[in-house]
Amino acid sequence: MRGHPGGTEHTRHLLALAALPAGSTVLDLGAGAGESVRLLRELGYDARGLDLEPCSTLVEKGDLLCAPFPDGSFDAVLSECAFFVTGDVPGALREAKRLLKHDGKLLLSDVFFEAPLPLLERAGFAVLSAEDMTAQWREYYLEALWREEPACCPLPKGKCGYWLLIAERR
Repeated sequence: MRGHPGGTEHTRHLLALAALPAGSTVLDLGAGAGESVRLLRELGYDARGLDLEPCSTLVEKGDLLCAPFPDGSFDAVLSECAFFVTGDVPGALREAKRLLKHDGKLLLSDVFFEAPLPLLERAGFAVLSAEDMTAQWREYYLEALWREEPACCPLPKGKCGYWLLIAERR
């Protein structure tokens, strides 16, 4: 599977919901090929990307569970379809919180196998916006299977949902 459900449209939607001022420092955790980093820069943000296996010079090599940046380095952290594949969503949330400035924003789209709002609140975030995009994710995933693209990761059994979330570091 390539990219994430909704592609650039979802990224733009997350940015609109977050209402980040131009020039904000944004880190894309799990940035892959750097498409979102490129978009962020085009929109006037000071953006960086981090990924275990960067596929672009726009993205630095590093683990999103242990990012090589000081505490409070960013106004916002963006992550699209990366927290789940770490196998440690609570750990990814802790690291995002560490990287954010006070009142910094987390822009997150991902698969969840538990209710995402309590999970974010337990991690020290105040949820500002939550949109259930499960129907669109199912379509995206089924299309990838139909095209015989390899799945990004094995899915555990149980009901899952796909959410677009904006949360603020408390």
